[in-house]
Amino acid sequence: MASTRTHPLRGLAVALLLSLSLSLSCLALSAGARSVDPASASSTNRATESDIAKRADPSLAGYLGVFFLGADPYVYFYLSTGNNPVAFKALNRGAPVMRPTKGTGGVRDPSIIAGSGADAGKKWYIIGTDLNIGKTTWDASQRTGSKGIFVWESTDLLTWTNERLVTVEDSTAGMVWAPDAIWDPAKGETVPRPLGIQYPTSDTRHTGSPSNIRIRYAHTRDFVTFTTPQTLIDKAPTDVIDLSILQINATSYVRFLKDESKKNVFAEASSSGLFGTWTRPGGSGAYIASGVEGPAAFWDNEVPGKAHLLLDFYGGDGYRPYESTAPGSNSAWAASSRSAFPANLRHGSVLPVTPPLYDALRAKWA
Repeated sequence: MASTRTHPLRGLAVALLLSLSLSLSCLALSAGARSVDPASASSTNRATESDIAKRADPSLAGYLGVFFLGADPYVYFYLSTGNNPVAFKALNRGAPVMRPTKGTGGVRDPSIIAGSGADAGKKWYIIGTDLNIGKTTWDASQRTGSKGIFVWESTDLLTWTNERLVTVEDSTAGMVWAPDAIWDPAKGETVPRPLGIQYPTSDTRHTGSPSNIRIRYAHTRDFVTFTTPQTLIDKAPTDVIDLSILQINATSYVRFLKDESKKNVFAEASSSGLFGTWTRPGGSGAYIASGVEGPAAFWDNEVPGKAHLLLDFYGGDGYRPYESTAPGSNSAWAASSRSAFPANLRHGSVLPVTPPLYDALRAKWA
């Protein structure tokens, strides 16, 4: 949830896992090397990194980034210069592609999700936080904020329709922020994972103190109907937000999230699936970078084993790119060149695209 906010409240981060061919996740990658990571050669890392070389895909032509900009709560599109993952230019002459007409009239933290299963290559979704901070306060937005997420869908990345605001939490939630999604192969469904705050059922006006912030999840097949949310990550008493997940192979994943108490982003790895055992390479104090949030991770289209991570320096100039050939480590991320990377991009996501889609995006929006 990129912002310059402070968190006067502690709460529950809701992460939704969708039961579709697509999953929503609140995992995010964070970058910035800190110290030598003694766990970088652990059995977990060896298992996950063994299949990394398969990730480069020569059939891809570039990257589409979706972001919000500073105080502008709308969805902006940016297209890479060919397959350069750190060179982006604004589409639509710099104007927003999506302006919400529902809810608060503002959308933050947009995440673009590619359809999976039967929808692979045929459908895409953009989901985001229902929040226009210009119409409320940070305190009110966490106590009595929106319990829904914005959803748009497309069959070509050019025309986006069926805008909807879907409620994904019950009355105990103070808000739902920073939704993301990932495909859950075990269920053949998508898993969205937003974050939020929850209150005791007795505190119907949300005037008291909520729980620590956790990540929650649910499953969906259509981004219309969701299963009852459950807790995915709870690190009580620590608050954690902004989850992004990078898949290594069929059973191995790396996830990135922010420690809201210490204001840093760190990585955790699993070799036993999305709901398996996660460990923090380098130990409980290891992290990638501090003073950042909104991690967004994606694979390089051309270089085998190379991953990229966008980290939002929310108190400064927004997203900065990082790169690594050992994404499961907390110490192996280095800052990328920013010479062609736009300033002031805020919490969003990046999608690899094929040559036909890349050319179509340029033709319509460039």
